[in-house]
Amino acid sequence: MSSKDNERYLITSALPYANGYIHLGHCAGAYLPADIYVRFLRLKGKRTLWVCGSDEHGVAITIAAEKEGKSPKEIIDKYHEANKSAFDRFGMSFDIFSRTSLPIHHETAREFFADFLKKGYLIAKEEEQFFDPVAQMFLPDRYVEGVCPNCGYNKARGDQCENCGAYYNQLDLISPKSLITGQKPIVKKTTHWFFRFDLFQNFMEDYIEQHASHWKENVAQQSRSWLKQGMKERAITRDLSWGVSIEGIEGIDPEKAKGKVMYVWFEAVLGYISATKHLMNELKAKKLELHEDWDNWWKNPTTHYIAFIGKDNIVFHTLLFPTMLYARNDGFILPENVPANEFLNLEGEKFSKSRHWTIDLIEFLSDFPYTSSIDALRYALACNLPETKDADFSWKDFQTRNNSELAGIFGNFINRVVQFISKYFEGKIPELPEKYKDLPDEWKIAFYSYYNEESLDPSKFTTLKRNEIELIKGVASSQKNATNLIFNFRLRDAVSEIMNASRSANKYFNDEQPWKTYKEKPEECAKTLFICSQLLYSFAILFSPIIPFTTRKIFEALSLEPITGEPNFGFGGDDVWSNAFEFHLKSRSKIGNPGILFPLIEDKIIEKQISKLGKSPEQIFEEEKKNMISYEYFSKIQLKTAKILEAEKIKKSKKLVKLIIDIGDERRQIVAGIGEHYSPEALVGKTIVVVTNLEPAKLMGVESEGMLLAASTEDGSKLTLITTLADIPPGSRVK
Repeated sequence: MSSKDNERYLITSALPYANGYIHLGHCAGAYLPADIYVRFLRLKGKRTLWVCGSDEHGVAITIAAEKEGKSPKEIIDKYHEANKSAFDRFGMSFDIFSRTSLPIHHETAREFFADFLKKGYLIAKEEEQFFDPVAQMFLPDRYVEGVCPNCGYNKARGDQCENCGAYYNQLDLISPKSLITGQKPIVKKTTHWFFRFDLFQNFMEDYIEQHASHWKENVAQQSRSWLKQGMKERAITRDLSWGVSIEGIEGIDPEKAKGKVMYVWFEAVLGYISATKHLMNELKAKKLELHEDWDNWWKNPTTHYIAFIGKDNIVFHTLLFPTMLYARNDGFILPENVPANEFLNLEGEKFSKSRHWTIDLIEFLSDFPYTSSIDALRYALACNLPETKDADFSWKDFQTRNNSELAGIFGNFINRVVQFISKYFEGKIPELPEKYKDLPDEWKIAFYSYYNEESLDPSKFTTLKRNEIELIKGVASSQKNATNLIFNFRLRDAVSEIMNASRSANKYFNDEQPWKTYKEKPEECAKTLFICSQLLYSFAILFSPIIPFTTRKIFEALSLEPITGEPNFGFGGDDVWSNAFEFHLKSRSKIGNPGILFPLIEDKIIEKQISKLGKSPEQIFEEEKKNMISYEYFSKIQLKTAKILEAEKIKKSKKLVKLIIDIGDERRQIVAGIGEHYSPEALVGKTIVVVTNLEPAKLMGVESEGMLLAASTEDGSKLTLITTLADIPPGSRVK
């Protein structure tokens, strides 16, 4: 097996803290970019493993537990499961989403600690620290509050002031108090272990300079800045009851080790390794054939290790974690790239849970549970990733991306092709006329000639005319550019290129005018729709890293097994990305209707979301209560059963249907906007529920004397009439 055949990609995303819900800023930072990249690699046939999991130790967890009146275990269980479920629904295709509370992680972290201790990279130091005599515990930084010695801010925490940003020794806080008991802490000596990062200064300088030329500028500069200050000894233990204990590790004084756990920043990054072990153990337990064990991912020189993070985690992944891997001296590979993103803001302001200026992923999924909306969010975020500077998410931009681009460009092309084939070709891919039998071969030659920047002479082709050549240039350029951009972590630009491919397809459809050539030049029409049908498959591949739920629907409409870059535990596969624009579909193959891929999002839906920003859940509930009506008010509404006697579509309207109904003591005419979901003939004979005491109204000049009841999804993609389970006479009162 050649080194190229053995090439693989190990992808990690920063482990999210299990002390709260993931919000959209997190998604845009380390998770959606990684998912797009990973799905692309799998579609390229690369052997790819994406590992992540919950970071479940540290003071942040204990504080969350105290606030909610629960144990740390209850907190991590709650948020791990909630975030894992939200990630699944958001389409994050992790091969494993593990946990740092698992025994395998504790074992892995303790192995690293013990190894560093034996090698002399750890030194024990006795230092003074605040101690709460009432709670009988040393106070980590977040548990102490006082006056900042630099600016005088009276709610400064630990060793850093949130107001002025100054760093200082914890003991320099003025008027300190314990946030546990409110008492003034005393100063007491305790022992902690420090890692000798200073020993690896020269190695890390070389490592950074070897990669700086192809890393993002912000990543390289922040790493250099830290190195300029000098790598220093850094504490890797703290006094805390919740974490990876160092008690029982050989070579440590048992008395000094009591109550000591590893600092969360030290052991959390080792969660990438323990998560990989976790996955491989699970696969072995299921007796699935494995190509590698965990160390063949972490200790293999053919592995490309890419670490996706936010900018607040840069030095941990460019300096500290690589130092730990190198110091282990056991063949561990170091990150090849750390494509850290900047921060995503919300409507021009920073995300803030305390100010309720946030959109939790779980909240979005509750309000927009449909896969079309989830893909719309993925697309909107991908178009605005904070790759080189802070970016901004706005609800209006989300709406515009959905309505103007996903629906108006991509969805429009898919819908036009499917509807035209359904109407004029019996829902099947047309057969190529004899004079165009060489089209597939000529298309392939022309596509790869242009893709590879070779000579493309239109005069040499007999089946390809100017419009086809221009289409080939458009989609080949988009695919090539997108491929290079993704490999260089310029995902935002890559998404733009992919959407440009569907723009090229729409232009081709418009220029060819199949609605005219169907009668005037039927052979030309068949060729046009044959090509457009093939593009359905091409776009299903090309868009899968971005909107996988939607492309799955397209594959299913083509009666094909979906290929969307789903997890395959590093096995690799065929390179379907590179040949996506070859012709894969056979003539006379059936094409189903995937439905409206991206229903338009109305202004009122967006306005409702904007109005929730900055308000607590309690405030939102109180406002919603104002819209509640009394029982007496509701009792004025007269609901009766009605039988549909006649139904016909109203001319010049896609939605409106005129119904003649029997409500027992009379017949009435009503108009309903259900024409896109029900044909007139399917309505006759149904028993429905109608509001009978509405004032008459005119819709497109047709009078309506009532309103029928129907249930629909918020995005309008599905609608069903409210009907009765059993036969009941028309005019029966609904209560």
